[in-house]
Amino acid sequence: MNVRYVCLLLLLVGLYFPSVAATINEKPKKGLKVLIIDGQNNHVQWPKITYMMKQYLEETGKFTVDVSRTYYTWNGDDLVQQYQVPGVGKSVPLPKPRMDSAYHPDFSKYDVVICNFGWNAAPWSDATQADFEQYIKKGGGLVVVHAANNSFPNWPAYNRMIGLGGWGDRSEKDGPYVYYDQNGKLVRDTKPGNAGSHGAQTEFMITVRNSKHPIMKGIPERWLHAKDELYDRLRGPAENMDVLATAFSPKSNRGTDQNEPMLMTIQYGKGRIFHTALGHADYSVACVGFITTLQRGAQWAATGKVDIPVPDDFPTEQASRQRSFPQN
Repeated sequence: MNVRYVCLLLLLVGLYFPSVAATINEKPKKGLKVLIIDGQNNHVQWPKITYMMKQYLEETGKFTVDVSRTYYTWNGDDLVQQYQVPGVGKSVPLPKPRMDSAYHPDFSKYDVVICNFGWNAAPWSDATQADFEQYIKKGGGLVVVHAANNSFPNWPAYNRMIGLGGWGDRSEKDGPYVYYDQNGKLVRDTKPGNAGSHGAQTEFMITVRNSKHPIMKGIPERWLHAKDELYDRLRGPAENMDVLATAFSPKSNRGTDQNEPMLMTIQYGKGRIFHTALGHADYSVACVGFITTLQRGAQWAATGKVDIPVPDDFPTEQASRQRSFPQN
């Protein structure tokens, strides 16, 4: 075809179909950038859970996910240098352990940070803590997963970011014990007591407390979560915190007979935090309820909005639902 006619055709497309021309010239949209931080966790399955969360987020088409590892310990012992991650089909290389004073990622490159570590996480350097605090204050997003609410008990800003935490010598000095009583009243109990406990792992019912929040909109009022640890007696500053969902912790399973916060949001400066107390093991993380609230919670933390749909296989009040994750 004559080059002159090609140029004329393109000109006509631009004049009469400007939306088409704009689409042709539009740069591909990049997904929200996520950083998952792990590497110090007393939960042995942390590498697999990280890669499960990475896959669940990326399969929405809305996220690109990087993983950053800190000093590699588990129960105080160095991990082997190659950790075979179940379900990933390959060994994940773990570089030579470094002290946490050297750990300092560029948080500003990301829309949201996900914390997947536990009570044995060594403190970050003062400079890293300061940068992280500024990142959140200026509007960075944060997702706190399960045992990450055990971490950094002596870091005041982190305790305000997570709202509630457990273990790590936390007690009434760190804030009230927050729960819903059996009459549906939100209680902030300031009586003395240690923070953090749980009974034997089991399935348990999740009750939505704020169905209007973007993360919870469209999610059933009650749904059965897969086998997991049900954290109770969590304490903390609980400032600017909204309890989205709870689970009943029965005394018959060493619990409190109260409705314990499972899903929360916290505002810290301009930053949005989504805190899920769920996610102890791979079978817990494979719950469609966990997957859906993680996806929607991460999107909300990054943007303040949610358009990820509630899937058809979401758990019901009668049955938990899990998705298979590829095994080696």
